[in-house]
Amino acid sequence: MPIGIFLYEIDQSFGPNIIAEYYIKKEKPSAKILKEFAVKHKKKDLSDASNRDDNFRYYSSIVEGKNIKKNLYIGFMLNLEEDIVSLKTIFEEIEEKIVQNFSDDKRKLQLMLKDILNSILSLMEKLKEPKLIKETINEKTKKLLDEGKLQEARALIELIDKKKIPEKLSQEVKSAEKFLKDSLYKKARKSYLKAADLAEEVQETEMVVFLRKKGERIGDLPDIIKTREALSKAIKKALGELKIRQLSIYKGLLPLIEKNISLSNSLEDNESINLFEKLYKFTNEASRKANDLNRLSKEIKNLLKKL
Repeated sequence: MPIGIFLYEIDQSFGPNIIAEYYIKKEKPSAKILKEFAVKHKKKDLSDASNRDDNFRYYSSIVEGKNIKKNLYIGFMLNLEEDIVSLKTIFEEIEEKIVQNFSDDKRKLQLMLKDILNSILSLMEKLKEPKLIKETINEKTKKLLDEGKLQEARALIELIDKKKIPEKLSQEVKSAEKFLKDSLYKKARKSYLKAADLAEEVQETEMVVFLRKKGERIGDLPDIIKTREALSKAIKKALGELKIRQLSIYKGLLPLIEKNISLSNSLEDNESINLFEKLYKFTNEASRKANDLNRLSKEIKNLLKKL
């Protein structure tokens, strides 16, 4: 789960600048992390990007909306063991809330980030604990009674007592997270969607939306992984068949060109001297680049062994 949120802008001249932030822990992203995000978003044109240091993982994404200023990005700070892919549903939920409630008032933004993060953390805690789910339903039941909706209130009470919805919902969420951890994506998707159906029975709309989106995203993971593996194989095959060209021929030509310049000088053939001096310059440059290409090819070959 996110342990920090920060909104920042990327100025072309001054780089990244945080405009609002909220962290559960004392730590916050370093200037280095922000600069690396700026490079990935601007120079590499990535709409979302991830990063890490020795203590935390980070995720950043562009924020776009009707009343949103340009070059605005949202960043999340997470513990190292967190899986960013499975958390993207939460990130998207938070981004939607920010777009809907964006303000130019930095203080309001700061309070909004605090409320959003605490709300998400509270929701996740509820999903894992039957007691907390039951308390949420009881609050809804009390509200219905206050509004005089006795039949609806009675129906919710029956769901708690007879169908044991809170216990079942919590168990499905726990099962889904275990399946996800074990890379059993189809089973994880099934459990998340089943939990969403249970949440819908007790009219917990926020839980329903969150669980359904998460289930759908998890369901997409097998195709994403399959595509990535296919691309990796294609890259490995293409580079594996690449042969290091015999570019060392340039180095062998240099002494011959030098000798020709010397002979042209003896004959005072200025036209030939100029020609061969240019030839020497370009051949020497080609020789240096050939050495770099050979070095890079070796590095690529070494990396391919680990792919």
